[in-house]
Amino acid sequence: MPDIRDLPDVVAPDYPLADTFLVDSSTEMKAFADPVRRAIVDLVLERAATTTELAAALGRPKGTVDHHLKVLEKAGLVHVVRTRKVRAMTERYWGRTARTYRFEGVRDDQPPCVGFIRDALEEAGRTATWNDPHDNTYATLRHARIAPDRMHEFVERLDALAVEFVSTERAGDVVYGVLIAVYPTDQPILAAPDATAAP
Repeated sequence: MPDIRDLPDVVAPDYPLADTFLVDSSTEMKAFADPVRRAIVDLVLERAATTTELAAALGRPKGTVDHHLKVLEKAGLVHVVRTRKVRAMTERYWGRTARTYRFEGVRDDQPPCVGFIRDALEEAGRTATWNDPHDNTYATLRHARIAPDRMHEFVERLDALAVEFVSTERAGDVVYGVLIAVYPTDQPILAAPDATAAP
C-alpha cells in the first residue's frame, strides 16, 4: 500500500505481542464491555504496567484494578509479561496479548462498529473542545457506492493506518483517539443516467 508509510521502529510497547487477536467469544466480549477494562487494555499498549501504576493512572483502588485485570486475563486479553522483586514481594507487569483486537460476532445485539461509534461519541462529548485553536480534533463522514472488492481494499488501507497510529512513538501529554468505521448504510442510490438525455 504505497500511501501508508512503513511502520516506524518504536519502543512501544516494551514487550513482545502478537499482531492480532480475534475477539469472538462471550467471555472476551464481556471483558471488553467495561470502560475501565478498555482503558487498561489501552494503557498497556504504551508499555507494560503494574497494578499500582494502572490504579494511579485510572484513579481507581488497586483492588478494583486487580479485579479487572483478572477478568481480562481470564479472557486472554492481557497477561503478565515480566516480574520483578520489590523487597519481599513480586511485582507483576501486565501487557496486552495483541496489538490489535479484531471483533467478530455481536455486542449488545449490534455489530461491533456500533459499540465503537457509541464509545467514541461519548468520549468526544466529554473531552473535545471544538473552539480551542490548539485542539487537533478532526471528523468527517462520507458515503460512497463502491464495489465490495474495492471496499475490502479500503478496509486494508484504513487498518494499516490505524496500526501506524498506535505504533507511533509516544510523546506529548494528550492521548488522541482515532475511530475508523466502515459499515453499510440505507442511503438512497441514484438511478443510472438516461443515455438519451441531453447533457
